[in-house]
Order: sequence, then structure tokens, then C-alpha cells
Amino acid sequence: MATPDLATASAVEMAAMVRAKRASPVEITQAVLSRIEAKNPSLNAFVALDAEGAMAAARAAEDAVMKGAELGPLHGVPVTIKDVQAVKGLPTRRGSRLSDPTAATADAVLVGRLRAAGGIILGKTTSTEHGWTAVSDSPLTGSTHNPWMHGRTAGGSSSGAASLCGAGCGPLHIGTDGAGSIRLPAHFCGVVGFKPTYGRVPYTPVPNNGGLSHAGPITRSVADSALMFSVIAGPHPLDHTSLPDVFPAEVPEGGLKGLRIAYSPDLGHARVDPDVAAAVEASLAALKSAGATVEHVTPPWGPEGPALEREMWGGAFRVFTGKSKADEALMDPGLVACTDAYRDFTLDMAQAAMGRRFAYAAAVNSWFTEAGFDLLATPSASVAAFQVGRQLPPHWPQHAWDWLVWAEFSYPFDLSHGPAISVPCGFSHEGLPVGLQLAGPRLADSLVLRAAAAFLAEKPFEVTPAK
Repeated sequence: MATPDLATASAVEMAAMVRAKRASPVEITQAVLSRIEAKNPSLNAFVALDAEGAMAAARAAEDAVMKGAELGPLHGVPVTIKDVQAVKGLPTRRGSRLSDPTAATADAVLVGRLRAAGGIILGKTTSTEHGWTAVSDSPLTGSTHNPWMHGRTAGGSSSGAASLCGAGCGPLHIGTDGAGSIRLPAHFCGVVGFKPTYGRVPYTPVPNNGGLSHAGPITRSVADSALMFSVIAGPHPLDHTSLPDVFPAEVPEGGLKGLRIAYSPDLGHARVDPDVAAAVEASLAALKSAGATVEHVTPPWGPEGPALEREMWGGAFRVFTGKSKADEALMDPGLVACTDAYRDFTLDMAQAAMGRRFAYAAAVNSWFTEAGFDLLATPSASVAAFQVGRQLPPHWPQHAWDWLVWAEFSYPFDLSHGPAISVPCGFSHEGLPVGLQLAGPRLADSLVLRAAAAFLAEKPFEVTPAK
């Protein structure tokens, strides 16, 4: 197999080639690093690229193959880690110039699981400052660019992960998601972003942010997402919220036949750009032709989300209130504006918001059963990729920090803790990717993966914009 094919192969293909000795971990890692060397100067997607460490791990993985050792499911497959998860030997900067540059002394749980499965850690990918926004700019690393069009956002906060994935620089990328930060950059970059049910993937240390943060795969296929998910899911004592279930490495069978899928173009309140709306609407035909029943709906809980989410978000980032002017000068101005807006947000207000959040989560999860729907389809976001350096597209009303106005579809499933996936479904009028979101009630992870795979089998998408 030629080097370009090795570089852009799927994780499923790479692992199979290694097991069959048709390609070595060293050859695969070298091919991916060569592609990164060519693409990353334009993307700016790494905080720390550890090529030396990756090659050392690849050589060790190759020795294991030659000695006939037992091989893990990701043996010899390159992986990147978003720079909010600890990787031993590398700092965890979280997109902030105020973060500690000291190298981590231990891996986060999910990173350790990827290593144990044979994954080759390439390095740390860019994030917005503490993951506060879903655009791809941070004061630490500057702008990460969209692989489909330089100068456009790659989305965030898992910016580098989605940018590299869309550019074909490795098959497996870890993202995290508190209001859409896996699915939104996947939408912008034309890849698959899967946010599992809260607790499926241990998140260590457990964030003190109201149970918003999830971790999951960003990949170029649902099969690769399922494989990665099978490795990182499962309980761990360091995360008291982690759930006991483990998952198979393959996408569950069953397709879309017999499923009843609700479709909401706006959740009863969201503004959506016409070309994004049209691309998503056109993709519904694939759901129907694959055997699903699709019905237009307006979920009753939809309009309750915006005010609640902004209180949850402002409360979560209020921890940065009170920084000195010198520190604020080093921070993202949007984050400073967000914290200023919630400077007077009291503990009583936060407790009241959390109570409303619990009621909202119950409403979202129970609606699927009570309304008789298996899944909900929506746009993944309201806009296609716009210019870097902005929180909102220039044709939208401007605000100092409120990017959530174009992300009204993603955060409901962080609040409800249910699984949701973004899969590419079409293009904007500029030829930029558009994502379809498929979401389900809590614990419906296998169904969400199954439906996403069936959709892409019916409506394939070329997920590498430039060979």
C-alpha cells in the first residue's frame, strides 16, 4: 500500500493491516506524520506534536508484532488528544496562557486506555481557552483553520482534533463536549463527531462544572467512532459518574428500518441559515429511503433551552471572575466578557438554574418515550464555517461573547446527558460541510451509532477535502 493511502486509511483498516502484517506501525506512523508535516502549517492544529515519542511507540508496537505478542484493538493506530486531557510527559495548557506549562506526570484515564489498546499518541491538539467557545481561536495558539477553506473556523472547542481529522491527518481524535464541542467542529470540518451518554467515557479529573463535560471520538467514519468508543468506554474508580457498560468494537447491526425519527429544523426557536437548513432537509430522504419513518416536530422543551444554557454556561465560567487586569489581558476577550456578564450570578441563582436543568433533562429524555420517537434529527449547527477571529458570522447580529445563538441544537444533549452524533450530510452555498445531528435519550448510544452508520451508507460523504 502506498504511503498516501496509509496516511488516510481508517483506524479499522490500519489495525487490520497491522494484524495481517501488511503494514507496520512504523510505516503507518511515518505516513501520518508526513501528512501532518505537509498539512499542519496551514491548519495550526497542534499545541504539542510529539513526533519523537510517537515513533518510539511505533517501534515498540512493531517489535510486539514481530514477537507474536497479543495485540490490542488499536495496535499501531495513531491517535491525537485534545489539550484538556492529560498526556504523560506533555503539558496540559487548555488553550490558556495562564495555564501551568509543567508536563503531566500521568495519563488521563482515557489516554491510558488508548495506549493500552496499542494506540500511538501523536500529541496534543488545540482547544479554545478552557473550552469556553465553539470557534477555533485561543490566546495560546491563535487560530486553527478549517481544512476545507483556510481562514474559516474549524469550530471548537475541539478545534485541532476536527481540523486534523478533516484533513486526513490520522483516523482517531479525542474531543470533549460541554455544549457541542465534539459535534460542532465535526459539522464545520465535514467529519463524524460522537458525544456519548454522560458517564460512558471516564473524564478525569471529574470537572466541577455541573456535569457538562463529555469525552468522545472525532473520526472520519462511524465504524472508527465505534472502535474508539469501545476502547475508552467503561467504568473507572477515578470518575464516580462513570457507567458500567462496555461496547463492541463494531457498529451495531439493524440499520434504520423500522425506526421512528423526529425531525425539528429549529427546535421551535433557533435561527438557521437557509443553505444549512436546505442541506439538512435534503438529507432526510436518505433516512427515509433506508427505512426510517421521519416526522416533522417541535419538541415542547426546545424553547426552554436558551435561557437555561446561558445560565449554566455563565455559572460554569464564573470561576474566572475576579482575575487581575494583567491576567485578563492574557485571556480571550470573549471569555472575559462572558464572566463579566455573570459577575453577579449568585449561589442561589446557580442552585435554581441547576434545578431547572434537572427538570429540562427529564423533559428531554422522557419526551422520546412519551412521543414514541427513537431518535431526533436536527441540523448540527445553524451556520457553516465562517471567518476565524469571530464569535459569530458577519451576517448575524453581533455580541461580545454569545456564540451559543448558532449552537442551539447541540447543548440540549449535554444538559440531558443523552448521546448525539454529527455526521456530514451536504454543503453550504460556498461548498463548506454541513452536519446532520442524530440524538437520542440517555443510554441510547448503540442506536445512535447504528443510525449514523446507516445514514452514511445511504448517503456517503467524501470526508477528506484535499488528497
